Amino acid sequence: MRRILLSFLFFTIALVAVLGWRGQLSTRPPIQIFNDMDDQPRYHNQGASRFFADGRSMRTPLLGTVAFGGADYFSDAGSPRQSPDFLQADAAFYRGKQGEEWVTLAPLKIDLPLLSRGQQRFGVHCAACHGATGAGNGITTQYGLIGVATYHDDRLRAMADGEIFNTITNGKGVMMAYGHQVPPADRWAIVAYLRALQRSQRAALTDVPEPFRTELQQ
Repeated sequence: MRRILLSFLFFTIALVAVLGWRGQLSTRPPIQIFNDMDDQPRYHNQGASRFFADGRSMRTPLLGTVAFGGADYFSDAGSPRQSPDFLQADAAFYRGKQGEEWVTLAPLKIDLPLLSRGQQRFGVHCAACHGATGAGNGITTQYGLIGVATYHDDRLRAMADGEIFNTITNGKGVMMAYGHQVPPADRWAIVAYLRALQRSQRAALTDVPEPFRTELQQ
């Protein structure tokens, strides 16, 4: 028993000696029991390399590499001309703003392929919370999630397309940001599809093409 107590005491003293001063400032290098890959050999920008035959450490990225904030390297940063996808120079397309004002309408051609893409992406990213019709009654609300917006609220009907795009990008309230996983073009497609959902809930007979109106009247 005495031997167990002495062993425990020794272990406690050793643990305090190693961990007791972590976080304190010192001019001496820290003592690292486990370095957790804190220090790794690496190349510096424009540095030389004895590994590669040409002596350069900076290499052309592999095909399909995606640049931070841009598109594919070879159609983007590796292109002879600067790409707006890489620079994100078009504020209306990438931020939903013109100056300090929200873009009123999506800066893309609204057609059936865009709406179909928006419907597909909406089903992947939005329907779980907002519901298939955008009424704010998705499956997550059945498990206690509160504060989910309905797109059929008059406030959201009057909201500019750019502001909705910004909400998808950066999140709002209980909604997380989706900008890191939904590309800008898909965000605009979702906005266009949301407008179609809103229109569908308050559609008038005059909104239906004339050849199909008789089917609804029967």
